[in-house]
Amino acid sequence: MPASAWMLAAVLSGSAPEAAPAAPLPSIALPPELARVLTDYEAAWGSRDAAALARLFAEDGFVLSGGKPSIRGRAAIEEAYKGSGGPLSLRALAFAAEGNVGYIIGAYTHTKGAPDDGKFTLTLKKGTGGRWEIMSDMDNGNRPRRE
Repeated sequence: MPASAWMLAAVLSGSAPEAAPAAPLPSIALPPELARVLTDYEAAWGSRDAAALARLFAEDGFVLSGGKPSIRGRAAIEEAYKGSGGPLSLRALAFAAEGNVGYIIGAYTHTKGAPDDGKFTLTLKKGTGGRWEIMSDMDNGNRPRRE
């Protein structure tokens, strides 16, 4: 069967070959004050410390996880994260900061050095004392959604 006929048959049958997975985007280094946000997040999540994790957020911060309702406010974030946590490795893909606002775009895995399990965006704002706080944490996994 000629290649063009095979491709047409594959498309019509819904069994077109899958594309090869894209290579992971490279990690970048963050300035220390932004890197601290990621290392503190890893530490709090790794020790299953919901209170420490919630303290990384602005008082009116958000958690926006895929497939779950939005969570707003430090107290609600702490309550939602009780009992959650475990191994976590975060890496930055991009960032920017200007004045009192910034962001980090990154990827995560539950086993350091393993392929990424998902990706995230953190929007940041400077809190009292000039310390960066998470205004919103949005993440989603890399596994295809099942319909």
